[in-house]
Amino acid sequence: MTDFLSLEGGCACGHVRYQLLRAPMFVHCCHCTCCQTETGSAFAINAMVESDQVELLEGEVESIDTPSPSGLGQLIVRCPACKVAVWSHYGGARQAIKFVRVGSLDEPDACPPDIHIYTSTKQNWVQLSAEVPVVEEYYQRSKYWPPDSIARFKKV
Repeated sequence: MTDFLSLEGGCACGHVRYQLLRAPMFVHCCHCTCCQTETGSAFAINAMVESDQVELLEGEVESIDTPSPSGLGQLIVRCPACKVAVWSHYGGARQAIKFVRVGSLDEPDACPPDIHIYTSTKQNWVQLSAEVPVVEEYYQRSKYWPPDSIARFKKV
């Protein structure tokens, strides 16, 4: 994502508005059964951004602690009015990184997936392109992430 200026997004009712101040480190398209259940869809697309690089512009959010297969849990951050998820905090990274729900961006096309993960449980009717890496479970960051994203991740 070169020439990144900023991206804005928000919930369905407009109560919550936020802005990404920096391009995502990496974008996951997760096909795990947890993401399928939580979104009511076939997958979730999450853009990983340092928490201090996501500015809440309007409204307030509520965090809901939910279980995860890892046992580390997940905080899903939602609009308190319409309950739309705008980002999450996962596992070991917890509050340091926001996993911004790409579908909540005003321009979701600006953040296509860099990788498809947990495809062992993807819906059979979902067809994936050979242009984006596909892994059955999780992956080794050093194998797929660009060096600048790895450096950013290590800082947090």
